[in-house]
Amino acid sequence: MTLALIVLDQGVKLAVHFYMAPGFAGQIKLIGDWLKLHYVLNPGMAFGMQLGYEYGKLVLSVFRLLAMIGIGYYLVNLAHRGAPDGLLWAMAMILAGAVGNVIDSTFYGVFLGNAPYGSPTPWFHGQVIDMIFVDVWEGFIPEWVPVWGGQYYSTPIFNIADSCIFVGVCLILLFQRRFFGEPPVEDNILPLDGPDATEAAVLPAAEFNDEPATATSGRDTSSDDTQSTDTDAQPSPVLPDDPKESNQ
Repeated sequence: MTLALIVLDQGVKLAVHFYMAPGFAGQIKLIGDWLKLHYVLNPGMAFGMQLGYEYGKLVLSVFRLLAMIGIGYYLVNLAHRGAPDGLLWAMAMILAGAVGNVIDSTFYGVFLGNAPYGSPTPWFHGQVIDMIFVDVWEGFIPEWVPVWGGQYYSTPIFNIADSCIFVGVCLILLFQRRFFGEPPVEDNILPLDGPDATEAAVLPAAEFNDEPATATSGRDTSSDDTQSTDTDAQPSPVLPDDPKESNQ
């Protein structure tokens, strides 16, 4: 699934780059006026956010790379521990989105030449290609709104990788009780609250065989002891040495 989503994401991005004009000139309406294809370059994070200093893009690219490695390791660990399928699918979507944007940031500045002007190096400075535009509202934000007041606002434009990350996170939040309600069972490993193998009691040998144990338990040992004592106390009869002498 992860590989299929990565291929889909990269295929759409490259098709938009080579066959669409940037901005409103190349905009394509898909469903009415609210769902469109709109080609823009995003130098920052998802939905157009970015770190606004000289090496912000490099820091962001390295962070994306480390996050991709961490998510991949966590996904493999979940699979080995027998995690729910829904959680694995959600993490696979998040991993696909992370890998898709890492490819953009790492290589697009070199192979597509879309690194921002003045970048120290085209490597790790590629701009992410966004194209999905849900045009719900656009206009100027009122002056009384903190931070963004007085600025022109439009619904963020995103890509398939961003969608994968968003949907995967939403699935984990919505079904977290189902995903994390019970600890996953590890193969060939005793549960943590189970008995310790070093503290196992040694059972008597009689308990491994029911019949001898039953027969022994139902017999009165006191009578055996008494009978053996009486037998030892009786004198043994004295037999004559010669049968002829006994007849005389």
